[in-house]
Amino acid sequence: MDEIAAEAGTSKSIVYRYFDDKAGLRLAVAEAVVAQMHDTLQEAAHGAATPEGALRAMVRVYLEMIEHSPNVYWFVTRTSIGGNDPVAPADAPGGRDAQAAASLVGSSDAPLGAYLDSVIELVAEPFAQAAGVTPEDAAAWAAGAVGFVRGSGEWWLGHRGTGHSVTREQLTERVSLWLWTGPVGVLHPDESATTTTA
Repeated sequence: MDEIAAEAGTSKSIVYRYFDDKAGLRLAVAEAVVAQMHDTLQEAAHGAATPEGALRAMVRVYLEMIEHSPNVYWFVTRTSIGGNDPVAPADAPGGRDAQAAASLVGSSDAPLGAYLDSVIELVAEPFAQAAGVTPEDAAAWAAGAVGFVRGSGEWWLGHRGTGHSVTREQLTERVSLWLWTGPVGVLHPDESATTTTA
């Protein structure tokens, strides 16, 4: 808190006039960051010409954002098991031991939970347009898609520079394609092998 006050050019007592404690300051940072991420994703989706393009645009800007500020991303989306100081996963830059690897913040009233709900709505919209499914089916698919993109993005963030990862643009195209057409149908060399019988 002393360092934050010094960077802001004020005193710690002034900071505490606005934020009751460190947890309050952390919450305010999380709210600001996730609001910015949501607005950026919404702008990307609405600027696309097709539903598939909207999905690809959201995947692209999400990966851009987490690559641009990985420490901020981990700070906002992860918290230590005890709920105290935020930590990054063990494979993230500066990450701690895997046993302390962070649990998700996303309770229903936390900024991350609200952010994920709002992103699910954004992702459901282009899918519903393209597939002509019910709102419930669109929401269920979108919830899975958001988790898939997030998981892929966090894996990629932790493995960049290892010689075994892909570029951001490559991952954007692959994840978008997998979500839109289905990974089994895209990756399996023999389409007939994917057909099941009763």
